[in-house]
Amino acid sequence: MAFFCRQTLPHNESPPMAQYRQAHHHPTRSASQPRAPARSRREALAFAFTLSALGALAIAAAVSLLAPGSAHAQATAAAGGWPTKPVRIVVPFAPGGTTDILARAMAPELSRAFGQQFIVDNRAGAGGNVGAEIVAKSPGDGYTLLMGTVGTHGINRALYAKLPYDPIKDFVPITLVAAVPNVMVMNADKAKAQGIHNVQDFIRVAKASPGKMNMASSGNGTSIHLAGELFKSMTGTFMLHLPYRGSGPALMDMVAGNADVMFDNLPSSMAQIKAGKLTALAVTSSERSSALPDVPTVEQAGGPALKGYEASSWFGLLAPAGTPPDIVNRIQQEVARSLATPAMKERLVAQGAIPGGNTPADFARHIDNEHKKWAQVVKTSGAKVD
Repeated sequence: MAFFCRQTLPHNESPPMAQYRQAHHHPTRSASQPRAPARSRREALAFAFTLSALGALAIAAAVSLLAPGSAHAQATAAAGGWPTKPVRIVVPFAPGGTTDILARAMAPELSRAFGQQFIVDNRAGAGGNVGAEIVAKSPGDGYTLLMGTVGTHGINRALYAKLPYDPIKDFVPITLVAAVPNVMVMNADKAKAQGIHNVQDFIRVAKASPGKMNMASSGNGTSIHLAGELFKSMTGTFMLHLPYRGSGPALMDMVAGNADVMFDNLPSSMAQIKAGKLTALAVTSSERSSALPDVPTVEQAGGPALKGYEASSWFGLLAPAGTPPDIVNRIQQEVARSLATPAMKERLVAQGAIPGGNTPADFARHIDNEHKKWAQVVKTSGAKVD
């Protein structure tokens, strides 16, 4: 944050000279008065310049004290020269979803840490592939980052026959930002009208009318899509899939009653659950979420058919291949520092997210493990995207 000071100057007179005249009671010289000696004029000018310099120093000191984290930002930026201009964080989904929420939580933290703006740029489409491709083809100079997801780097290479980017070769992992459970939600009015109070009620209604219910998602290949596909394959139910360009627009249709069920990331649905617009039937993680302690897991609520069901999500920062390790490490360290602060931890946990902050090497291993896991889910569910 920058603070600017502007002083209104008297007409044709500088503040230092005015202060000098007032302090020494020098009235304006009339034509009949003798001209001041040259030495006196030089002393007056010297005094004026001294006051100007002291004023400038005072303003500079005030700015440095008022700007949050400025000393830290200057020291951090000076360490390696980067960044010297704003940094873009590409979010491969529309505003309003969990990917967007987490990116906007981290952007101001990184801006304060590095003394340059970190700007969120939403580039939605193709289950996150559009935004991921943009970053993959950007220079590895530290000025373009991706808020990647389990979809862009864990699911899509198993789901799509061909991707416009290589999730491994085209990126450098930086750090996991957060892991979150998904939550099975219904429009509250629709759930009440159909007598659906829990997962087993939902399975009963869905089986009674195959294909009558639809299932919204944030896009093909997202964890929200695959969580639903896994549910369908394990329960023998069928819902028409409605892929959107992110959780934001999907949730709008859920609240409006145009979509029936969604296995959304918990943070993006939390506000509507608390407002009573959506009914949470179950979380998709292996354990209950502390953010919704009264909501069971899908496995707990679904009976024998859903034994072993688990489908959680994660979100993390990545950079284009070739980004210098020094920049990668500096970003990781600042993200980890921010996520460890009590205020940020409380903010994320309240939304159902588990803060990350692991090292680039650990994040790379996590991505590899997630690909293996979700490749099996894709195979089990039979999900396909042309």
